[in-house]
Amino acid sequence: MQSRGDSENWIRLERSGPVCVVTLNAPKQLNSIHAEMMTDLIGTLEKIQADASCRALVITATGRAFCTGAHVGEMNDFEDKGREIALLLDTGWNRVVRLIRDMPKPVVAAVQGIAAGGGVGLALAADIVLAARSVQFIQVFGPKLGVVPDVGSTWFVPRAIGRARAMSLMLTGKPLDAETAEAWGLIAHCVDDDVLMEEAMALARQLAEGPVAAFAEIRAAVDRGLVSDLGSQLDYERDTNGRLCDGRDFAEGTSAFFEKRSPRFTGREP
Repeated sequence: MQSRGDSENWIRLERSGPVCVVTLNAPKQLNSIHAEMMTDLIGTLEKIQADASCRALVITATGRAFCTGAHVGEMNDFEDKGREIALLLDTGWNRVVRLIRDMPKPVVAAVQGIAAGGGVGLALAADIVLAARSVQFIQVFGPKLGVVPDVGSTWFVPRAIGRARAMSLMLTGKPLDAETAEAWGLIAHCVDDDVLMEEAMALARQLAEGPVAAFAEIRAAVDRGLVSDLGSQLDYERDTNGRLCDGRDFAEGTSAFFEKRSPRFTGREP
């Protein structure tokens, strides 16, 4: 395992105005995540979640891989593998997915190189995924390890691309290139490698200027709509907008519309 001394910090947090950037910073291990790195990632995400001045988040990585999942070398040392891996998922990876999905601000993933195993679920937890043209998404779980895809892959992938394509990827482990991932709807956009971070930051800055509290409500509404019947979803939309329309951002948005100017959103609810 890469030692603490090999890297200044496993998880790098930087700030560009209202945009926070979290970078996985273990390139020698292809950003596979071990326990210490996972603790750093969770702590960083919790810090960002509580920071109201951060209005958008970009998740990215250094090196030639975005993330290749859990650190296999570390798991090999587990004595009670089943119990310890289940605990790792419960307190580590699944905690990260929940933190991202519950983030009260929009999240952009800027993916480069390889996203494999849990790295796929980590990327897809974001609200908008941008991938460099050279990216390959790889479902290694079944064909390579004899386990079920996790970190949300069995939830995210079939909903995005359908059961048939999801099953093909998960049973064969065949890499999915970024252009096909975009065409199938797994990711939002495929961009040239040399402009990935430029595009991600431009998008994050645009989102940061918007009504970020409403953006979080949109995420919740869309996720709910995937498992809800139409009648229940219509009621949910009605109730949510009934609450948001009493808020500062709606008042600002309507005022800006009538005054023919750009709105200045606070991103806060009433």
